[in-house]
Amino acid sequence: MPNPIADPLVEGKDTDAQSDLVLLDASPDGIATVTINRAARKNAFNDEVIAALNQVFETLEGADGVRVVFLRGAGGSFSAGADLEWMRDAAQRTEHDNRDDAMKMAEMLKRLYDLPALTVALVEGAAFGGGAGLAAACDLAVATADARFAFSEVKLGLIAATISPYVVAAIGPRKSRSLFATGRIFDAAFAREIGLVDEVVDGRDGLQAAMERIADEMTACAPQAVAESKLLVEHIVGRHIDRALMEETARRIAAKRVGDEGQEGVRAFLERRKPGWADR
Repeated sequence: MPNPIADPLVEGKDTDAQSDLVLLDASPDGIATVTINRAARKNAFNDEVIAALNQVFETLEGADGVRVVFLRGAGGSFSAGADLEWMRDAAQRTEHDNRDDAMKMAEMLKRLYDLPALTVALVEGAAFGGGAGLAAACDLAVATADARFAFSEVKLGLIAATISPYVVAAIGPRKSRSLFATGRIFDAAFAREIGLVDEVVDGRDGLQAAMERIADEMTACAPQAVAESKLLVEHIVGRHIDRALMEETARRIAAKRVGDEGQEGVRAFLERRKPGWADR
């Protein structure tokens, strides 16, 4: 099968997106891994990390053939949230400057959330504040049993504002109020119980096994159908099931049935073969 991803990504690096702070590696079959590479600071956010993540997500958004995007942190920690030196500097800036700063974080999270490929957070160590928000903004989160989470902003006199849309969507309003208001630390088992994490595994070997399994699963799924399935959820969530919604969902499946992927998928099933997108 021809390589569907632009050449710079195939080599594991994108010259426009690559940064020492955020590493992008992608395989010829469309498996991309984004690594926050600030291990000495437990992969905490600052302006540069946010900008680098935004650039990488923009690159992945425009790259053909990306099947799944894994997000992880270097050095055994996912992300400890905001860098304290960055927060200290922010306290000296005007409210207008801080609003612009926060918008950059909000835009980065939205770009992650809007990626057409399946996004998977691989969480180990700390996932605090914005780190936990990153996990919530992904479609799926796998965590090691010893991972720890917290929305700790209140302990700094702050609030979990920019990450809140993704966290509330993941765990619901009541749990969000409780965890935002207390800032308490909780473990991976509780994170799974409330819906922030989908799977808990044993150690880094468990993360690697989950990563390989999910990558294999996604090669069986039509890339455009994956992207449109994610958009479908956004379209119907919270809507009343009326005639207009019924007609809209019927229109969407009808379009897929006569589209290239739908035609290929049905033919492959009837011919007892793999569809073209599953050829690795």
